[in-house]
Amino acid sequence: MIAGSGFLKTMIIGSLAGVVAAVFFLELLKRHWIADHLQSPFALMLVVTSFTISNLYAHESGLVAVTLMGVILANQHRVTIHHIVEFKENLTVLLISGLFILLAARLNVQNFQDLGWRGAAFVLFVITVARPISVGVSTIGSDLNTAERVFLAWLAPRGIVAAAVASVFALELGRGDDFVAATFMVIIGTVGVYGLTTGWVARRLGLSIPDPQGILFASAHPGARAIAKALQDAGVAVRLIDRNPENLRVARMEGLPTFYADILSDAVQEELDLGGMGRFLALTSNDEVNSLAASHFAEIFGRSEVYRLSAPPERSRRREKSAEVLHGRVLFDNTATYDFLDKRFESGAVIRRTRLTDEFTFDDFRNEFRDSALLLFAIDEHGHVHVCTPDHPPNLRAGLTLLSLVNAEPSAAA
Repeated sequence: MIAGSGFLKTMIIGSLAGVVAAVFFLELLKRHWIADHLQSPFALMLVVTSFTISNLYAHESGLVAVTLMGVILANQHRVTIHHIVEFKENLTVLLISGLFILLAARLNVQNFQDLGWRGAAFVLFVITVARPISVGVSTIGSDLNTAERVFLAWLAPRGIVAAAVASVFALELGRGDDFVAATFMVIIGTVGVYGLTTGWVARRLGLSIPDPQGILFASAHPGARAIAKALQDAGVAVRLIDRNPENLRVARMEGLPTFYADILSDAVQEELDLGGMGRFLALTSNDEVNSLAASHFAEIFGRSEVYRLSAPPERSRRREKSAEVLHGRVLFDNTATYDFLDKRFESGAVIRRTRLTDEFTFDDFRNEFRDSALLLFAIDEHGHVHVCTPDHPPNLRAGLTLLSLVNAEPSAAA
């Protein structure tokens, strides 16, 4: 009875404190009463305050308060809190690193030596017996296949939660150095084993692609569809994102995978399966959208693998865009703007696939198509895709397959 009432009191007070803190913070952000550079530290201050006040009224209710506060902030759509989330992630790494040091400071080498062979045997038991059994039981009736079950059974690194709980138990018991040492041995063993083998296991089970060559397209307009179709015919995985239903309908009729969304929406990262995708191409008609999308996806693919169409030069210096705000590498050529590609496709230009050999070199390719050919991609013998860019043109050697935009009726076939 006492335990039940105590639990109920903790949940009620913690929930109340979390809701009040979240609503208060959101209202301040909505009214712009907090300067931008102070929003992250203010959020930290409010978390500490709500945690402390909640704990004053009910023991251990502070954790409930800050947890509920985080859930409310993460699921609201009234104000943007991405910068606060980024600050939280950096702070989390710092605090967890410091907490690990503090928890491990009370141990010495003798504690691990006292465990002897039992410590290593316990770690081996956790990895090979305890984890597979727990995964096997918990996934009964699920839709997971055998490979996914095996991967889950192999991946379970222990961390700060185990270390903190073990330290609390040791303090409550009065003497638990062996217990804490065993826990840290499990942490070291699981992190070491899983960290060194997870990638290899995922690849052997067919759940991971070591070097994904797929290309994600922003836009499904006719030019983007033609480029994506040529890549797909060459064996490269593609996916097109657009919010124009007609563009997507035609793309699906052409056999191209599509996803309906605004390229800058959160749904793209939350709902889109990016498995097998390794590059991003922004091909919309809006240069600013292309730049923002490239900046958005640079966090996923890396800055070296996000590309955008070249922005046309402006006649007025007041309208000229600064290079510092144009994110993403320029695609194909500095002259390859949206209007340039659109006019080429409207005039009947097609994407030609040409294989370079010792007999048919790149010089022969140039002589055949003259200046009408715009190099788009080069695919090597192993299926690796090289995106042609003005800043880093590929080494055009024998064995490469070139995808280029050429006039509708080339002089001769390669």
